[in-house]
Amino acid sequence: MPRTIRYTLLSLRELLVSAGPFIVLAVALLALAYWWLDPIPPKQVRLATGPAQSAYAEFGTRYQKALAASGITVVLVPSDGSSDNLRMVQEGQADLGFVQGGSRKPSEDDGTAPVSLGNLFVEPVWLFYQEQAARKIKPGGTLDSLSELGQLRINVGTPGSGVPTLMASLFELNRLDTDKLRLSRLGQTDATVGFLDGSLDALVFASAPESLMVQMLLQTPGVKLMDFAQNEAYSRRLPFLAPVTLPRGVVDLAGDVPPQDVHLVATTTTLLARPDLHPAVLQLFAQASLALHGGAGWFSRSREYPLAANAEFPLAKEAERTIRNGVPLLQRYLPFQLANLLERMWLSLGIILALLLPLSRIVPPLYEFRIRSRVFRWYAQLRDIEDRVGDNKEGSKDGSKDDLLQELDQLEDRVGKVVIPLSHADELYALRNHIDLIRQKLSR
Repeated sequence: MPRTIRYTLLSLRELLVSAGPFIVLAVALLALAYWWLDPIPPKQVRLATGPAQSAYAEFGTRYQKALAASGITVVLVPSDGSSDNLRMVQEGQADLGFVQGGSRKPSEDDGTAPVSLGNLFVEPVWLFYQEQAARKIKPGGTLDSLSELGQLRINVGTPGSGVPTLMASLFELNRLDTDKLRLSRLGQTDATVGFLDGSLDALVFASAPESLMVQMLLQTPGVKLMDFAQNEAYSRRLPFLAPVTLPRGVVDLAGDVPPQDVHLVATTTTLLARPDLHPAVLQLFAQASLALHGGAGWFSRSREYPLAANAEFPLAKEAERTIRNGVPLLQRYLPFQLANLLERMWLSLGIILALLLPLSRIVPPLYEFRIRSRVFRWYAQLRDIEDRVGDNKEGSKDGSKDDLLQELDQLEDRVGKVVIPLSHADELYALRNHIDLIRQKLSR
């Protein structure tokens, strides 16, 4: 091996050995920070949606596609609706779920409550009725008050959807006894079939306009959408309701559907998550909500949703930051996994560097000591020979002149095999000069 390469490898080896404790400490701190922060999210999460062909099911499919781009598999879990989703998230059967406002019970413990990713969209109460059945109540066939529904056969949805509880509150405000009403609790599909074949006179949905059932019924001849003329009053009596207006022609401009503005009451839907769900997953869902719910819709203007406000559930910090600041800078240019790792580790890296930088100052002196020790350790033997040269002059028998010269030759031979970096070669040559000096002293 050429001497230059040999010297370089020696220098590198000594440097690594000198920095060994420092490197071990740095790796140990990084491993501890990685274990504590847990920056890698799970590869699969469960999202509770709703019945087939509902708005929740449609949004669930959109979230599934959005997170697949970041390597996260979203398993869609069908449910009966909002109340069922809340139960599944609380019991751990789902990681996230769509939940309407007003679904939470006042007695629920805040310490174990799910966290919200913000208000995503409004879900109006769609009360469709057959115009023919309404003519038996009012000659014009147009109803505008819940108190006029006493004689109709009404489907209010399954208990898991949360709509029966909502409608019970509305009926109570209108002094209607639910025990005397002709109510049924069928699923959306069965209720729609019964409504269209005449076995039901009215049915109620609480859904976003993306629901296929809602869009179909809005354009079905002979079917009318009830106008909640007192929608402002309802929102004042029930805080989780908001007054909204379905603008004229928004469903079909060419067909002028609806033919006039329709006043409705709506709940606000949020996406709830388990409080122990990985922060990176919460961040991804919050980012997806910006794209999926940020556009203009039937009841909202562009960028009006999602909203970083929810009075019923605590707002997740990741959602608050995402709604306020948008997508982080690193995630705009790097793959999600790498960007997430850097974002979650950068603070720990800063703390580790602040701790290790003062300690790193011991590496150069330690390296210097290790290199110089390869030369200085021979001075002990040289000093011993020099002492015996003095004793020999005084008549001591510690060694004859020839024996001492032989020891010096052997020492010089060993020193000649010492390999040190070129930057410290002067110390090696100094040792050789000192050996020659003792030889000259012995010769005299």
